[in-house]
Amino acid sequence: MTEQFTEQFEALLEKYSELLLGSGEEELKEKVRYYALYTQISITMPALVKHWNHIYPDGKQEMIQLIAEIKQLNDAHRNKPAE
Repeated sequence: MTEQFTEQFEALLEKYSELLLGSGEEELKEKVRYYALYTQISITMPALVKHWNHIYPDGKQEMIQLIAEIKQLNDAHRNKPAE
């Protein structure tokens, strides 16, 4: 991958984070990266996610917390009055 592609993809991820959560700050962007990748894997290869969840129950619990946090932030962002 080229450096230009990496920068462009980071811009896409930042914008997605902004639209999803209201912020594109680095920490939230990283959480969205995990959330998006895990969600995509769970859709395309559910057996793999089931296997991973079984092998890494602590990781599964962290992912559950991360998904809940993103949902909460998204709900707060969507319900925020327009400025």
